[in-house]
Amino acid sequence: MNLIDWIVLFGTLLFIVLYGAWRTKETKNIEGYLKGDNNLKWWMIGISIMATQASAVTFLSTPGQAMDDGMRFLQFYFGLPLAMVIIAVTMVPIYYRLKVYTAYEYLETRFDLKTRTLAAILFLILRGLSAGITLYAPSIVLSTILGWNIVFTTVLIGMLVIVYSVSGGTKAVSLTQRQQMTIIMGGMILAGIMAYNKLPASISFTDTVQLAGELGKLNIITTNFSLSDRFNIWSGLLASTFLFLSYFGTDQSQVARYLGGKSLTESRMGLIFNGLLKIPMQFIILFIGVLVFVFYLFNQPPVFHNQTLKGRADQTVYADSLARMQAGYDQIFSMKQAAILNLVSGIQSDNEVAIQAAKVDYNIARKKEDSVRAVVKKIIAAAVPGAKTQDRDYMFLNFVLSYLPHGVIGLILAVMFSAAMGSMAGELNALSSTTTVDIFKRSIKRAGSERLYLNASRGFTIMWALLAMVFAMLANQAENLIQFVNIVGSLFYGTILGIFLVAFYLKSVKSNAVFVAAIIGEATVLACYFFFYEEIAFLYYNIIGCVVVVVFAWVLRFLDNTKLSNQ
Repeated sequence: MNLIDWIVLFGTLLFIVLYGAWRTKETKNIEGYLKGDNNLKWWMIGISIMATQASAVTFLSTPGQAMDDGMRFLQFYFGLPLAMVIIAVTMVPIYYRLKVYTAYEYLETRFDLKTRTLAAILFLILRGLSAGITLYAPSIVLSTILGWNIVFTTVLIGMLVIVYSVSGGTKAVSLTQRQQMTIIMGGMILAGIMAYNKLPASISFTDTVQLAGELGKLNIITTNFSLSDRFNIWSGLLASTFLFLSYFGTDQSQVARYLGGKSLTESRMGLIFNGLLKIPMQFIILFIGVLVFVFYLFNQPPVFHNQTLKGRADQTVYADSLARMQAGYDQIFSMKQAAILNLVSGIQSDNEVAIQAAKVDYNIARKKEDSVRAVVKKIIAAAVPGAKTQDRDYMFLNFVLSYLPHGVIGLILAVMFSAAMGSMAGELNALSSTTTVDIFKRSIKRAGSERLYLNASRGFTIMWALLAMVFAMLANQAENLIQFVNIVGSLFYGTILGIFLVAFYLKSVKSNAVFVAAIIGEATVLACYFFFYEEIAFLYYNIIGCVVVVVFAWVLRFLDNTKLSNQ
């Protein structure tokens, strides 16, 4: 990075922070702080929902996911449009009718205080951990670029978010997310265009797509059913629908976005808008990863993408071992490139025999390449004890830093930081809302002034920001951030969704039954995670948790009713 990149990066970030703080400096009451004075239009709601969900994890890790595993991750979002319709029709009208600040207020109306508190606590654990992951992603970037300690970069980014999220609450989050999404999508599309333009002149766009397809990177639809397979059409349409019903219907970080709408219609339209645009947005981001994958077929990728960590290993007694592995890696790339050139020739001449022969040669070279990378990771792990050697999250970042021109590098980094700030601000606002309304105002200080609750909300925002900085350290050993953030969500969303489904549709179930069922449901999900992690893909935790809560609540209602009849 040079001076231009730093000016673009910090100029963009400071503009967002100062703009959000300035536009919301008049926020003086709890209504405006937590709900934005209910003046958000449908398109602002839709953008805000997308920006809250699309953190830096999305733009740092998703292209790497496509480079490594192809585009089948897109199936994860297939249940989203269906979930948006269900939420818009069933849940949103209830929230509006009750004029709630948080989703969990409804649960006390339907059940009792302990059920409301349980759901709120599950959410606080879930979203607190997720906020840490959201913060960790851009901390990786800054730490990698500058070689700074990741604790320092985590604190720096967290403090930037605190400035405007504390000053203006929900309104500040929504206003700044418009600018952030513009920067984000503009920057990512520019990165994709530049990756394609850096391909050899003889490679057309059609050749690029066919090449990616032949090498298995355009695997958008996979129909084989397996409980252990995380991404296929079945997990996308079934398990993901449950996840998104819980995420958008019961997660305060999302509910807060559409509770700030001007009307019920505006909120519904904002949800549908998000449902229609999210899949195309993810397609674009994944396809950008595929373009970078094709780029690296013609330009040798590093043997290890986290160049800062490899540099540290090169300074140890393992330097000679790494140098020998690098020499072998160079030879293997020459073999792989010859296979790729033959594959391109076969594609351009429509010679199926040549295509299949080239793919065999490519797969042989790729397996050798993977073996070398595996050994390099072991050497680095020995050279730098405790270091994270999973480098998938660094693939796209390394491309940006190594091949894009100055100025564009600063813009792409601003994309990642903007996404992190927007998503984290939304999460902090939701954590503050839930802590203030569902815990502090309801169970600790019931008779306070507007000023007290406003100050408490701001204080809780700072508290959760500080905790997120601590939680960020938990993400250090994650296999892949985009999967890790969804694994954390799947541990809790099924149980929370089950509580709300019982509340909405099983009117005969009382509070004790659903409370016990929720505890059983959460225990079941945690047991699946700790004892059957390899056998059951994490997306199915959402179905398991939800079904267990609903079934046990239905069964336990008879015990509840029997107990009441005997009294």
